[in-house]
Amino acid sequence: MKGKITSDSSNLEGVHVINRSQKKGTVTLEGGYFTLKAKITDTIIFSAVHLNAVQHIVSKENFGQDLLFIKMEALITPLEEVVVMKYKNINAVSLGIIPAGQKTYTPAERKLYTATGGGNRYGLSSSVSLDGIINGISGRTKMLKKEVQVEKKEFLLESVRLDFNDNYFIENLKIPKDYIEGFLYYLIENRNFVSVYSKNNKTATEFALAGLSAEYLKIILNEVVKNEITKESISLPNEK
Repeated sequence: MKGKITSDSSNLEGVHVINRSQKKGTVTLEGGYFTLKAKITDTIIFSAVHLNAVQHIVSKENFGQDLLFIKMEALITPLEEVVVMKYKNINAVSLGIIPAGQKTYTPAERKLYTATGGGNRYGLSSSVSLDGIINGISGRTKMLKKEVQVEKKEFLLESVRLDFNDNYFIENLKIPKDYIEGFLYYLIENRNFVSVYSKNNKTATEFALAGLSAEYLKIILNEVVKNEITKESISLPNEK
C-alpha cells in the first residue's frame, strides 16, 4: 500500500506509520510519502509529536487508489515547563508495535546517527568519526540523545491515548477530566505499568490501570487537602 500524509504542517517527513494488526511499521519520506504492507481490516496508526494521531481501518476501496491520502491536523500544545527524564527499554519493539530486527529511524534518531558519525567515517581508522568527536565536544550529541528520549516518550503517550479514551478514564477509573493528562504522565513514569503494557495483554493492563488510578486519586485528594489547609491558614487573622 502506498500513501501520502497531507497537512498544514510543512514537516511531513518521519511520521510514524504503524500497522498494529501485523506489528509492522515505517516512517514517511520527504513530502509525507510512505509504503506499508497491509490488508483489508488492518488498523493503521499515523503518529508524530507535532501532529494529532490518526487511526485508519484499511478498506477494499483503498487498494483501488494510486495513493492513500491521510489528512493529519497540526498539534498545538503550549508548554509551561518541560522535564526530560530518561527511560530505559521504552521503544516500539518493546511495546510489540514493530518486530525485533526491523531497523527504522525517527527524525531525532537520524539526527543523532549523523551527529555521532553514522554512515560517514571520513577515512578514519577508528570507530569514532570526525563528526562524532566535534559534536561530542560541543555537547550537541547529548542534546540529541535527550531529543530521542522525548520522542519515544511522546510515542508511548500517543499509544496509551489510542488504546484508552477519556471516557474510559472518567467512567471506569473515576479520574476527573482535568487530571487525565497528569495521570497519563504518571502511568509512563511507572516501570511496572510500562512492562505490563508492553506485553499487549489488555486484561493485565486494565488491572494495572485500576491499581494506579487508586494511587493517583489519593495523590489528588492529598493535594486538595493541603491546598485547603494553606488557604485557611492564610485567611486566619493575626493574633495580637
